[in-house]
Amino acid sequence: MRSVLLIIQLVVAITLVGLILLQNSKGGLTAGVGGEAYRTKRGAEKVIFSATIVAGVIFFIISIINLLVK
Repeated sequence: MRSVLLIIQLVVAITLVGLILLQNSKGGLTAGVGGEAYRTKRGAEKVIFSATIVAGVIFFIISIINLLVK
């Protein structure tokens, strides 16, 4: 059971890294410091952003389950 969880966690981690790298680099902290106005996410950018959040939550849940399984 533990090895299956570790494999799933590895796949989710690789997916999470890929989704983070696909995101637009003009957002985040650099936009706030530079004074760029806030803009809404649309289309594929919104899908990637939402998928990143979902993958992060799944990774967190699997990590907690991995701690509890013996």
